[in-house]
Amino acid sequence: MQSPRQTADESSGRSAEHGPGAGPGAGSSGVSPRQSSDRSSGQGDDHGPGHSSDRKPGNGPGSGSGHDSGGSPGQAPARGRRGQATAWREARALAARAGCGAAPRTERLSLDSALGHVLAEPLTALTDLPSFDTSAMDGWVVAGPGPWALGSSESGGGELGILAGHSAPAPLPDGEGVRIATGARIPANATAVIRSEHAHVDESRGLLYAQRQVIPGQDIRPRGQECRSGDQLLPAGTVVTPAVLGLSAAAGYDELVTVPRPRVDVLVLGDELLTAGLPHDGLIRDALGPMIGPWLRALGAEVSAPRRLGDDAEALQHALTTSDADLVITTGGTAAGPVDHVHPVLAKIGAGLLVDGVAVRPGHPMLLARLPSGGPYLVGLPGNPLAAVSGLLTLAEPLLRGLAGRAPEEPYRVVVRDEVHGHPHDTRLVPVVHRVGSAKGVGSQAGNGAGAGVEHVVPLHYNGPAMLRGIAAADGLAVVPPGGVRSGTEVEILDLPWASAMPWTEGCFT
Repeated sequence: MQSPRQTADESSGRSAEHGPGAGPGAGSSGVSPRQSSDRSSGQGDDHGPGHSSDRKPGNGPGSGSGHDSGGSPGQAPARGRRGQATAWREARALAARAGCGAAPRTERLSLDSALGHVLAEPLTALTDLPSFDTSAMDGWVVAGPGPWALGSSESGGGELGILAGHSAPAPLPDGEGVRIATGARIPANATAVIRSEHAHVDESRGLLYAQRQVIPGQDIRPRGQECRSGDQLLPAGTVVTPAVLGLSAAAGYDELVTVPRPRVDVLVLGDELLTAGLPHDGLIRDALGPMIGPWLRALGAEVSAPRRLGDDAEALQHALTTSDADLVITTGGTAAGPVDHVHPVLAKIGAGLLVDGVAVRPGHPMLLARLPSGGPYLVGLPGNPLAAVSGLLTLAEPLLRGLAGRAPEEPYRVVVRDEVHGHPHDTRLVPVVHRVGSAKGVGSQAGNGAGAGVEHVVPLHYNGPAMLRGIAAADGLAVVPPGGVRSGTEVEILDLPWASAMPWTEGCFT
């Protein structure tokens, strides 16, 4: 068995995971023909299809991390030394704080429009629930001990008895029983409700008999059983689900005060990208444009259609300075190649860099900035698809949670079935899929007996920075610390936005 410590090959940027085709870009048809030459620094594996960092000659192994090395005033800071990259957890926490620190905004939405938004204030009951004593079952409402006389009182409400949606019935005299429907108001002086299937009517004698013991209060929902007016039902920050809409309506609401969805602009950079057809003549398909918008919508954002700017610094500057979004996402161009314009443009317009590189693989060259004069945030994603996913989960997801008023997700850990190699210095994010069942070696090493029925995750093949095949089959990313982990070790899991809707079934990538 190999050591979980990374091999010499991996330190040059190659993936250590799961055999053929698993290396960064290995076997991938999406690697840019202008792939980075900066391999000796370990940076070049993150810049990917059509978005490589050093896409023209002149940024060789001696040029550091591929970021601006100049120190002139007003430009993005140099970042040629590993120690200047922000630790992964610190970067994620900083993005979350930035989102939570934004000026709060609210809007009132009708219940029909509020689904998927976030409550800006606690949901407080506007009425008792239920607002009057109601019948929990179809049957007979009775007063006093039985047997009970039928139909001798005006309490009956006609042949159908007491129905839901009607005003309060007359008090029920002792010794009488009346038909009642589920949800109907209980008459004053009633003792209990007897379910239809537990009652017997003697038509000839006009009497109702109970076939089981009658307990006072049975099958009656008393006023305020669920809540009293003024009770807090849900805290601010709750996502409005269909169930929340139902509770809101029951509690008396027509509108909800919510946090507006964060607005996001997506800017796709790179002259080498095609929007249709097969790759040809050094041109490749844009994989990020179709992926990022739906991904951000799954995180609760309102996303504009992707704008493809090519490698045009002026177009990028104009797009940034005229955006009225809360967040701008760029793909590629985050390093210092001849046509990597993100850092120079940010410096030119006076943006503040909050994170300039993260100690994570893939995705090392990601960045987080704030545009001047209270402008939008910007998350610069590397161009390689899996590296871009790493940037979405590291910076964009916690930032959007804060902007949307959502509480941060509680981290959780799951046993990993297989040994996972690690980077010598950086965190790795590895696509995984959840499994429940026997996994050889998992149970015994994790202290869970023989492993039968143990929840665990399985690392997936095709996890190089330029690949999407692995993440497309995944329901999460495992957070692998520097040096890697052995089989049976618990690792933190980052769920994908749609993970809860995925069945945990075996696939062809494990």
